Order: sequence, then C-alpha cells, then structure tokens
Amino acid sequence: SKMFLFWVALKICAFNVRSFGETKANNKKVMDLLTKIIARCDLCLVQEVRDAKGEAIPTLVRELNRYDRSHSYSHVDSKRLGKNTYKEQYVYIYRNDMLQVRDGYQLPQYKEDGGSDVGVFSREPFVVLFHSPNTIVKDFILVGQHTCPKNAMKEIDELYSVFQEISKKWKNQNVMFLGDLNAACSYVTAKGWMNVRLRNDPKFHWLIGDEEDTTVRENTRCAYDRIVVHGKKFMSGIVPCSAHPFNFKKEFHLSEQEALEISDHYPVEVDLKPSHRYLLRSTTNGSCTSVELYNSQTGCIAGSSSYFS
Repeated sequence: SKMFLFWVALKICAFNVRSFGETKANNKKVMDLLTKIIARCDLCLVQEVRDAKGEAIPTLVRELNRYDRSHSYSHVDSKRLGKNTYKEQYVYIYRNDMLQVRDGYQLPQYKEDGGSDVGVFSREPFVVLFHSPNTIVKDFILVGQHTCPKNAMKEIDELYSVFQEISKKWKNQNVMFLGDLNAACSYVTAKGWMNVRLRNDPKFHWLIGDEEDTTVRENTRCAYDRIVVHGKKFMSGIVPCSAHPFNFKKEFHLSEQEALEISDHYPVEVDLKPSHRYLLRSTTNGSCTSVELYNSQTGCIAGSSSYFS
C-alpha cells in the first residue's frame, strides 16, 4: 500500500514589499500574488509598510484568511517609524493556529536633550517573542530590521547591542535577525565588514550567503535581505540548507515588469524543524504508522514528500 509522508516545518519569511500602502492594497493583481507569496509562510515580516490610513495590512490579512482556509492569520505591527516625515512600519503576519505572540518590544528612539534623535537606526528594530508549540525550538525572538542603505554597516553592527539587550531582557538566546539589511553591493565594504560585530562573532550564523541575489531586477545581483541566527541551540532546530530567497518571478512566470509591481525584492525564508513525528496515512486501508523524519547524525530530512510502498 502507498503511504504519504507529511513533514511540516515552520516557514519564517522576511519580505520588503516596496512601499506597501493604499495603492498596492487596491491593486487586485498585486494583492492576489502577494497573498500567494505570503501564504507560503507561517510567519512573515513585512517591511516598508507605508500606510497612514492603516488599512493596507488588514486588507492583506483578510485576503490571506479568505485564500487559505486551513489556517488563521493575525498580525502584530510596530509604530510608524522614521526620523523625519518619511515613515515605515514593520508588520509580522503569522498563523495564529501555529504561533503565539508572547511579548513585543519596540526599541526606544534615543533622543538628545534637545529632542533630536541620536540613535544609530533610521527605524528601530521591531522585536517580538514568539511561541511555536510544534517546532524543536519553541520560544524564539525575531528582530526585524530594514536598514538605511547609506548607514547599513553601522546599523548591522548595532544589532549586536540589540541582541545583548533583549536576550537578557527575556532570558532567551534564540534570536533571529531578519529583513532588508542592505548588506551587499555598494552599501558594504570589505574593510567595513571587519568592524561589524554581528558578522564576526561566530555565534551568529548568516544563513543567506553573500552570493545570493534577493533583488528582482536582472541587472542587479545583491544579497540585501538576510536571515541571521544566534546560537547552537537555535541552529540545531533549523532545517539544513532551507534558507534562500524565494524567486516569485520564476515561480509565477512573471515578466520583470510584472514582478516589480509587487516589489523590487524577493522574500527570504528559512524552515524550523518540527518537534514530533508525523503520520503516514495509507491510501488503501487507512491505517497509520509513524515515522522518524530526522537522521540524528546528519540532521537531514528523510524526505519532504516521499512515497513509501
């Protein structure tokens, strides 16, 4: 009898949806594709939300709940952030049947006595503690960050201080940094990298390599968007080689122009290992067997959708 192996990792994504607001929320073609892209993720950090009315994200979440009936989606939003009139929001859209928000923390803006912002960040990171009952690593902290390009290296370095602060605050070392760090091409230099603590401390694992391309345009090849994970414990709960950009242009057979209507960035993603064995349901007599998915030596997956006969 044929058996199906269902193994369900938890997919975490980060997507700079270039200037997401009213205009995009009212564009059916864009919203249909955006819904399909984000519905692949259990949890997605959406960046560059630029929406004074605050209706674009609720519209997107409504679309997700309509499109994917097997899950229920919620969102948690940062304040509108920025040093001047230009503001962006960070938003985590997540499946509330898979994850719970345990705590959130908006890093404060550091002000001088005169009231001017002297903090390193253009937009302070948005930090959320999630609980995921079905993965090996059950409690982890996400630090969403969209850097200012011309200040990227300084901001990436400062994320190290953010790690120290929040891992102490919540007594939890399972920290993932994710987002458009502008960590590539003209915004970084070899010499500059040498002074970036997040880059040089071996406890931080950069899962999206420098050779990746997270940009939609054919004429650019830059790993702007990154996922960085702290610690052995968190790393052991991550599916090996699961971190990569998702090329929605290729996936949905779009022209460059069509793809750019959605964004000029691809989302980046990574999978967390599930904690329990999954059932194999026989298609003939309905009997169930359980299967161990992970080879404990290699940490590799036995098969993502194999048949057993």
